[in-house]
Amino acid sequence: MLIRRTRGWEIAESKATPEAVMLGRRAMLGGAALAAAAVAGPAQAQLSELFGPSRPPNAMRALSPLSAARNAKYEAGRAITEERQATTYNNYYEFGLSKSVYGAAQALVVEPWTIEIGGMVAKPRKIGFDDLMKQMALEERVYRHRCVETWAMTVPWVGFPLAKLVELCAPTASAKYVTFTTLADKKTMPGLGQRFYPWPYLEGLTLQEATNELAFMVVGMYGKTLPSQNGAPLRVALPWKYGFKSAKSIVKIEFTDKRPTSFWEALQDEEYGFWANVNPKVPHPRWSQATETLLGSDERVPTQIWNGYGEFVAGMYSDKSGEKLFM
Repeated sequence: MLIRRTRGWEIAESKATPEAVMLGRRAMLGGAALAAAAVAGPAQAQLSELFGPSRPPNAMRALSPLSAARNAKYEAGRAITEERQATTYNNYYEFGLSKSVYGAAQALVVEPWTIEIGGMVAKPRKIGFDDLMKQMALEERVYRHRCVETWAMTVPWVGFPLAKLVELCAPTASAKYVTFTTLADKKTMPGLGQRFYPWPYLEGLTLQEATNELAFMVVGMYGKTLPSQNGAPLRVALPWKYGFKSAKSIVKIEFTDKRPTSFWEALQDEEYGFWANVNPKVPHPRWSQATETLLGSDERVPTQIWNGYGEFVAGMYSDKSGEKLFM
C-alpha cells in the first residue's frame, strides 16, 4: 500500500489552476488588444473559443485496421490504458484548451497529407503520407506516456522507428538537430485564434535522440489508424520525455545545425526547456513531478526517472551535466 505524506507546500491537484489557463492568462495580461477583444464578446462565446465545445460537433472519423506485430522488447510494465480514455482525454491546443477536444478535432482533414522535408538534407522534397507508408514496415510498441501535467497513460502505438525516417531524409554531416512542425489550419483549428501562442507548434530533438531506438513515428494506436485528436495521420512518440515533445499532425521535418526553440519554450522558457526528460525529483515550477495519475484511475503512483526507460536513453546524456535535462 502506498502511503503518501502531504508536504506543507502541496495542494490537491483538483484545486490547481489548469496549466493552459495559467499560461493564457499570463499572456493575455500582456496584450491589451486581446483583452479588449475578450470583453467585447458574450461570456459563453469566449469560454467556447478558449476551451472548445463540450460536446462533439463533428461525426467521428472512421478508422481503418492496421496489421502490425507487437514488438515485445518494449513492454511497458503496466496495464494498457482503456482505448476510450486515451482517445477522449487529449491535449491538442489547436482545437481548444480543454481535454475534450476529440469532437472538434474531427474537422482535421487528413487526406491527402504531405510532409515537407528540408533544411540540411541531401535533397529537399515533399513526400505524400501514403508514399511514406509504402516505404516503412509497421510494428506495434506499448509505451508509457507521461504528460508534464502529471497524468499518464499506456498506449499500444503502431508505427516505425524515427531512425528509419531520418535515414530516408538523408541529413548532411553538419546537421545536429531535427525539427517537427505541425499543421496550422485556421479553417479547421479554432485554437489558432489564441494569438498569445507562438503558432505553428514546433518541436525538436538532437539527431542522437531522433535515432535512439525508442524514438517512434506513430501512424496508429489500438490496432487502427491514428484518431484525429491523437495527432493523425503522423506524430512522434518519445516515451522517456514529457508528452509535449511528441509533436502531432506533422507537416514539415527539417534538419539544422542550430538548436531549435520549441513551442512551449518560446512561450515560457522559465518553465519549459529543450530537453524535457522525465524526472520525479525535478519539480515543475508550479507542481511536483514525483507522482502521476493514470487515466481511468484516481490513484497517484510514483513517477520513474526517464519514465522507466533509463536503460535505453540515460547514456545519451552522460556528457551533458551542465544542461537542464529535466525541463
